Amino acid sequence: MSFNTSGYEPAINVVKLSKCYQLYQHPRDRLKQFLWPHRWWGSRQYYRELWALNDIDLTIMPGEVVGIVGQNGSGKSTLLQLICGTSTPTYGEVQVNGRIAALLELGAGFNPEFTGRENVMMSAAIMGLNQVEIAERIEQIIDFSGVRDFIDQPVKTYSSGMYVRLAFSVAINVDPDILIIDEALSVGDGAFARKSFTRIMQMRDAGKTILFCSHSLFQVESLCARAIWLNKGKMILDGESAQVVSAYQSFLDQNTANPAAETYFAGKNVPIPHKKQPSGNAHLEKVQLIADDACTPHADIASGQSNILINIGFASDPALPCPNIAMTLHAKDGRIITSTATWEDQFAIQRSPDGSGQLCLRLERLPLLKGEYLVNIYLLCERGLHLYDSAEAIATLQVTQAGRLQGYFSIPHQWENNTIIQND
Repeated sequence: MSFNTSGYEPAINVVKLSKCYQLYQHPRDRLKQFLWPHRWWGSRQYYRELWALNDIDLTIMPGEVVGIVGQNGSGKSTLLQLICGTSTPTYGEVQVNGRIAALLELGAGFNPEFTGRENVMMSAAIMGLNQVEIAERIEQIIDFSGVRDFIDQPVKTYSSGMYVRLAFSVAINVDPDILIIDEALSVGDGAFARKSFTRIMQMRDAGKTILFCSHSLFQVESLCARAIWLNKGKMILDGESAQVVSAYQSFLDQNTANPAAETYFAGKNVPIPHKKQPSGNAHLEKVQLIADDACTPHADIASGQSNILINIGFASDPALPCPNIAMTLHAKDGRIITSTATWEDQFAIQRSPDGSGQLCLRLERLPLLKGEYLVNIYLLCERGLHLYDSAEAIATLQVTQAGRLQGYFSIPHQWENNTIIQND
């Protein structure tokens, strides 16, 4: 959704923003630096500098949904902390127009000795609500969190899930102008995850300004019209999300030759455990690979000859819209080779009145070239954004070929001789 932002002040304006951390090798060095900070006392520098952000300029207008991508240590979280005011810049300036709700370290400001109700009131006041507004919304916040039975108990008695759900409920129900999300679109499990995701989508559709930081390039491209790419504290690219995601993915592919990526996908070929009938949620119940009429999780197939059939079963709360299915095919190093999804193909999944469904994905005469590939299956919401369940590396494809072609795919092609006409 796009909005006419002409005539509006920026929701967020960042000018020449830099953040430097002082890293000390030993605790005693911090004391030395404090005691001898001045040159005329023969001081020296007992720390090394780490510039988490360096000279960042960024303007975000009201109603924009902006994604932030970058590797760990690129400065993403530091930028969000500076915008939220939980950290101060070394140089530069941050201007924010509007009330911010930040889904960063949920519950970080809770006092464990206070009750849930007291922490809700305190957190809402810190976020800018007056006493009348807090009184109007506190019951809504408690109902959304689902911890009403424990709301008057000290939060130190809460489970980690209850703690996070209450903190999320406060952040999402203070009617912010700007929503800042670090890594997670939803919190908790099951029905609460779905409910929290739905609330965030409602805020996006209502024209709230959203700053979304995530390693999920799929979610960034799906949710955000604009994205920025940070690397080692510098802004590499700022533009349309598809353009930025494509450039960043190419960068990752060039630097993906590391054992960690391979380990991530190893050892996950396990049966999907039986789960109870979902309430407010959905889950996969079966993923079965059939290669050349043989049911096996480890298939030996011939390039351009073998047929693959993937049977998928799921269960869902029938009160929810029908979910979607996606498949990704990965190389051993973790690169996504290709993907397909029911919503992209406009395929309408049929499900039973109890919310269960069965479907299959056919891949005929698979044109993969030699190598080992991994199959992932995902169950997502009706928008194809919120992830209900996944089966990663559920099947392995070992592809052999007769020729010496290189790469991942053999694409359709045709050779022709051109007739050369000689002029006299």
